[in-house]
Amino acid sequence: MSKPAAAFEPLALAVLTVSDTRTPDNDTSGDLLVQRLQEAGHQLQARQIVKDDIYQLRKVVSEWIADERIQGILTTGGTGFSGRDSTPEALGVLFDKHIEGFGELFRQVSVEDIGSSTIQSRCLAGLANRTVIFCLPGSNNACATGWDRIIRDQLDARHRPCNFVAQIRR
Repeated sequence: MSKPAAAFEPLALAVLTVSDTRTPDNDTSGDLLVQRLQEAGHQLQARQIVKDDIYQLRKVVSEWIADERIQGILTTGGTGFSGRDSTPEALGVLFDKHIEGFGELFRQVSVEDIGSSTIQSRCLAGLANRTVIFCLPGSNNACATGWDRIIRDQLDARHRPCNFVAQIRR
């Protein structure tokens, strides 16, 4: 007998924009992620913009990882190769487990849109204190690609054969 289909479970998610120039008025990639997560049925628990500084990033994300109300974190920005891009260095050390396949799959699907420039994407994901964290590039197209092609399904308990919902704290 087959296992019954899982029901959708809305998650409490946080969105962090990593930027030295974005403000609440022009944070279009953060807006896009908020819109997508809400359209999928999830709830926005927290949102913030932080300068691309390793220690400020770690502070905010560490607080969210420790917050029992937050089940997942989506970051946008700081994953490239410019001098100030430091999201991987700041957040990778906080992960209990790295989700290596996320960066690999993101670059694979991004090649359709941006060709070999996808090699410069240092997006990453991991689990910390049973909180799933996805770190995306700062462009709207990259955020849409990451959410639409990967993250949406992985945050949906109905997605088969597997997803991350069972790994996230309740």
